[in-house]
Amino acid sequence: MVKREPAGASALAAGGQAAAATAGVQLSRRRWVVLLLFSSYSLCNGFQWIQYGSINNIFARFYGVSAFAIDWLSMSYMLTYIPLLFPVAWLLDKRGLRLIALVGSALNALGAWVKLGSLKPHLFPITVLGQVICSLSQVFILGMPSRIASVWFGSREVSTACSIAVFGNQLGIATGFLVPPVLVPNVDDAEKLAYHISIMFFMTAGVATALFILVVIVFKEKPLHPPSRAQALIQSRPTQEYSYMQSILRLFRNANFVLLMLTYGLNTGCFYALSTLLNRMVIHHYPREEVNAGRIGLTIILSGMAGALISGVWLDRTKTYKQTTLAVYIMSLVGMIAYTFTLSLGHLWVVFVTAGMLGFFMTGYLPLGFEFAAELTYPESEGTSSGLLNVSAQIFGIAFTIGQGQIMDHFGTKAGNLFLCAFLLLGTIMTAFIKADLRRQQANLGNEQTRLQGRNQIMDYGTVACNPNSINSHSCSLTHTQRCSLNVCIT
Repeated sequence: MVKREPAGASALAAGGQAAAATAGVQLSRRRWVVLLLFSSYSLCNGFQWIQYGSINNIFARFYGVSAFAIDWLSMSYMLTYIPLLFPVAWLLDKRGLRLIALVGSALNALGAWVKLGSLKPHLFPITVLGQVICSLSQVFILGMPSRIASVWFGSREVSTACSIAVFGNQLGIATGFLVPPVLVPNVDDAEKLAYHISIMFFMTAGVATALFILVVIVFKEKPLHPPSRAQALIQSRPTQEYSYMQSILRLFRNANFVLLMLTYGLNTGCFYALSTLLNRMVIHHYPREEVNAGRIGLTIILSGMAGALISGVWLDRTKTYKQTTLAVYIMSLVGMIAYTFTLSLGHLWVVFVTAGMLGFFMTGYLPLGFEFAAELTYPESEGTSSGLLNVSAQIFGIAFTIGQGQIMDHFGTKAGNLFLCAFLLLGTIMTAFIKADLRRQQANLGNEQTRLQGRNQIMDYGTVACNPNSINSHSCSLTHTQRCSLNVCIT
């Protein structure tokens, strides 16, 4: 005889399905290798972004071009990103992490080798071509940190992993501030200068090529098992349910994300302008201090990396995304004001201190924006949300670099820095209006509760099945209980 399933069995089935959907959650030991490799080739690309700007005056004299032309070598990174974001983000969603990593690291190496053909003063167009190729590589890099963190890391380490992934690019920028002034001294002889530049270009090309080979061998698409319940739900979603264009439209209808996109662009755009024009600012007040200008840039980035790491660990422990983001934004404004009014005092050590304070918060803000966006937009693709943040940053970066450069030329460095302070103040006010709608955290918590509820229902149902008064039987075996848990009780 077959009995009808008891009341509550449908709830049991739903709980069991939710538990089954997340039963395969497991962390992969390979995740740290993937993260380190991505950070390494991102480092190389970040170095190539700022290697011209950190010794702007030397390259301008070598190629016989204006300082503004050298600035455009840095701004080319920002310019190429804007139109290429959507095709690359679509490719990331359709083809996955591995293809994007292969193309990004390959273009990074190719651009480095092309630059080796520009070691004569009349070959400036060749160095522009090499830099543009490297800027194409950057499009395949900047949107990856939050995606790698979500695909490879668990919910308790995802913010830290994102911070480390961002570290690579930041450390590359730091190296780009430190190494070029050391490898390429400010000498008058053009042949000696070309020799020093060739050493820097050869080293960069060798490292970029080695990293590309490692990506081919080591970098994998995703782990065998999803690292978190939120990621398990995304992977279990049927492919036909996802529409790239619909995802973008949903993001633009998300008011909190739009606010974050604007405020992220303002903050990061200020950072891009400051990094690009730092050599010009420092040399204006401290002539022939190219090496110290690079060290100040290094201080900004290294202190920012420390800030990013601390913020990532803090977020993993507290999940206070809104409060942390707002606090860091406020302190970025305070740091920019302090740097503005101490740059011209004539004491380099004071500039190092205020630049370090500025970097700790302004550079430390970058991974915060990625992770806050992933929370506000779940279950949308992290590549799309972080890509839109970066587009905003590139647009503001170009505008701020050109605007601040013109203000510096006509009114001085203080006026140029106050220009950035005004926009940081605007970004701080806008950040205060973002609501902390942490959808990814809610998904992780909801799945955990559903899993536990399903387990409890299975246990309760097994107890009922074994009660002689509830079923007309004098005994209950384990086999019988197992049958009952399948919604059919056979006696």
